[in-house]
Amino acid sequence: MAVTTANLEVTKSDQEVPLIELRGVSKAFGNNVILDRVNLKITRGEALVIIGPSGTGKSTILRMIAGLMPIDQGAIYINGQKRQGLIEDQNDPIGISMVFQQAALFDSLTVEQNVGFLLYQHSKLSQRRIKELVDEKLEMVGLSGTNNRFPAELSGGMRKRVSFARSVIFNPDNPKSRPEIVLYDEPTAGLDPIASTVIEDLVRDLQCIRKGCGTYIMVSHQHSTIRRTADRIAFLYGGKVQWIGTVAEIDTTDNPLVRQFFSGSVEGPIRVA
Repeated sequence: MAVTTANLEVTKSDQEVPLIELRGVSKAFGNNVILDRVNLKITRGEALVIIGPSGTGKSTILRMIAGLMPIDQGAIYINGQKRQGLIEDQNDPIGISMVFQQAALFDSLTVEQNVGFLLYQHSKLSQRRIKELVDEKLEMVGLSGTNNRFPAELSGGMRKRVSFARSVIFNPDNPKSRPEIVLYDEPTAGLDPIASTVIEDLVRDLQCIRKGCGTYIMVSHQHSTIRRTADRIAFLYGGKVQWIGTVAEIDTTDNPLVRQFFSGSVEGPIRVA
C-alpha cells in the first residue's frame, strides 16, 4: 500500500510540472525591447493561443520555445529541465515541433519527400517504412494520394496541411522524437474563411488523435481561429503578458486591450502605427 501511495505522489508531482515555462524571459533587437521579463506556463494537454498586435513578439516566443532563437535574459524550462543554449546545444526532454506561417516546404521536393524529410535524412528506416509513415500522416490531414505532387500544385490550405503532417511524423524506433507539443505560427494567415475552418478543425482533430502529445501553442490574429482553437489565451503587448483568460472571457473581460483588439477599434490603449 505504501508503494502505491508513493507512486501516486510521483504521478501527481509530474503532472504539476509545466510542460513549458518561461521565467523572466527578455529579448531585444538592438534598442527595441520585444519581450520584457515575460512569465508564462503551458501545462500538458492544453491549447494556448498567444494574441496581440503585430510586432509584439508573439512569433519570437514560439521560436525561443522551439530553441531556434536565443533569449537575452531569464530561462526557459522544458518539462522541468532548464534549456541551455539553442536546440542543437542539447536534447530537450520532450519532442517539440513547429509549423511555420508560410508552411516552409521545399519546392523541389514532392509532398512525400517533404513530409518524410527528417526520416529520410536522420533515420535508418527503409524507404518503404518511411512511405508507410508518410501515408499515415497524410491520411490524418486529409491528403491521401498527394504523395507525388509538388507544393506548387497545391492550394495554400493544402500546403498548410502538408506542413501539419510533417510536424507530427516521427521515428517509431526513437520514441523520444515523438512531438509532445506543436507550435503553430499563424496557421490560418492568408486563407479564405472556408480554408481557415478546415485548418482550425484539423488543429483540434490532431490534438485528439495524437495520444500523449495533445498540447499546442499557437500564434494567431484571426478571430475565428482564436475562438475555435484556444483553451486559454495570453494577450501580449508592450513586452509583457497583459491578460490571460479563456475564450468565454473574451466577451466579458473589462481589460481595455482585449476589448480594443477584438472590436478592431482605433480608439484605446493599443497604439496604432
